[in-house]
Amino acid sequence: MQNKRIVITGGPGTGKSSVIVDLETKGFSCLHEVSREITLEAQRQGIEQLFLDQPLLFSKKLLEARVNQHLQAKEISEEIIFIDRGIPDVVAYMDYFGTEYPKEFTKACEHHTYTKIFLMPPWQEIYKTDNERYESFEQAVLIHEFLKKAYINYGYDPIEVPKLSVDERSNFILSNLGK
Repeated sequence: MQNKRIVITGGPGTGKSSVIVDLETKGFSCLHEVSREITLEAQRQGIEQLFLDQPLLFSKKLLEARVNQHLQAKEISEEIIFIDRGIPDVVAYMDYFGTEYPKEFTKACEHHTYTKIFLMPPWQEIYKTDNERYESFEQAVLIHEFLKKAYINYGYDPIEVPKLSVDERSNFILSNLGK
């Protein structure tokens, strides 16, 4: 049986991780965002913002981690796996920043596919910056557009999640899995 790999994506500060945690508390298998781990590891090595200092290296590490996460999701015996961001997110961010990248990035997006994509829209009322999130809200809005475009370019039809409570957003996602 092939499981359903469901991506929850969106620009920074849109509530993705909160929804992932909520789905996890409801008993679903979830894979969490990996970029913070990469950023924290670089900071331990003295690089404050690896993405800003060495965007291609950061993106290669991120691509590798997301591909590994995709492979991990395929091995989980649960019917539905929720994933905080997918492989096309890497390309979308690189496009946003105007960073050139080798074909391995697009090949990974084409080869490792997902069942469904849920896109969280920018939401100023819940947006916050922190140690790893340095983008302004205006940048988050632009990143949202690049994410949407990237997923559409790879053949997906992202479903936009309405601005509701975390529980209501989770329930919206669950009720739209079959559509």
